[in-house]
Amino acid sequence: MNIMLQESQAHVKEVTLEIKRVGESKRIDRFISSRFPDFSRTYIQKLVKEGAIVVNGNVVKSSYFIKKGDVISATVPVPEETKITPEDIPLNIIYEDDYLMLINKPYDMVVHPAGGHPSGTLVNAVTFYCQNLSQINGPLKAGIVHRLDRDTSGVMLVIKSDAVHSHIAMQFEKRLVKKEYFAVVEGEVAFDSNEINMPIGRHRVDRQKMAVRRDTGKNATSVYEVIERFRGYTLVKVMPKTGRTHQIRVHMQAIGHPVVADEMYSKYDACFRSDLLGKERAPDEESIIERQALHAHRIEFFHPILNKQMAFQVDMAEDISFLVSALRELRPLRE
Repeated sequence: MNIMLQESQAHVKEVTLEIKRVGESKRIDRFISSRFPDFSRTYIQKLVKEGAIVVNGNVVKSSYFIKKGDVISATVPVPEETKITPEDIPLNIIYEDDYLMLINKPYDMVVHPAGGHPSGTLVNAVTFYCQNLSQINGPLKAGIVHRLDRDTSGVMLVIKSDAVHSHIAMQFEKRLVKKEYFAVVEGEVAFDSNEINMPIGRHRVDRQKMAVRRDTGKNATSVYEVIERFRGYTLVKVMPKTGRTHQIRVHMQAIGHPVVADEMYSKYDACFRSDLLGKERAPDEESIIERQALHAHRIEFFHPILNKQMAFQVDMAEDISFLVSALRELRPLRE
């Protein structure tokens, strides 16, 4: 795949993608999502519907499957303003005080405006809800002290006070913040628990991806524990000790167990019941899950104002829970 990027106007970005090869066939909305993680799939589907993304010069539907030789052209807006537009987007707030709040972020929600995604983000939502957010990282990242990938669900910390932001940012820097994730991964993991120490850096060819880089990568450590085993799959809890981009996804792929339905780091962008049965997918079959099966379950940090350690957790997201139930039914370990 060749990628050519040019800016025809200050507020519009034009991107051309030439498909040189196709592995697992992908719908165009899922393919574009994998190349541009700052765009939500909902937003990409909107662009396709409006004709801003075309294939071989023709308008297509979001369900179009890309083919070798296709030339995809996309014209997307780029936000120029430095102000956030508050949006009345529902938030699942699990805790709040005068200094911070904890939110259960759904998947397919970008954390903050970037690239071609100026709206519909978590920052747009929290700015509508709360007028006093920390501004240390600027208005486009108001309140944001850490982030989750667009298609990772789970608990996120949002900060109101600049002083509290600085203190908790230091805790992240010193690796004092503890985080736990649930992930369903491909394959049967060999050890009940293990530590992964592999440096992570930008992929040599695909600049949208990260990879294990022994040459230029930064130190990255993840610890995993097996929660439940199935035939050909494993449910694990992962505790990242560092905070590199895509760390869990890259580490699990590197040890041969990519996260299920991870369109960027595995061969598949969705999981179907027929997949678990070893059968061919039906044309109209609905997926069990169509985003990486990764969920931020728990976060623990020190509250500098209340002067105490605090921990919050959220249950496994519904689609991941549904996947686990399907694995228990269809892929139990042999007796």
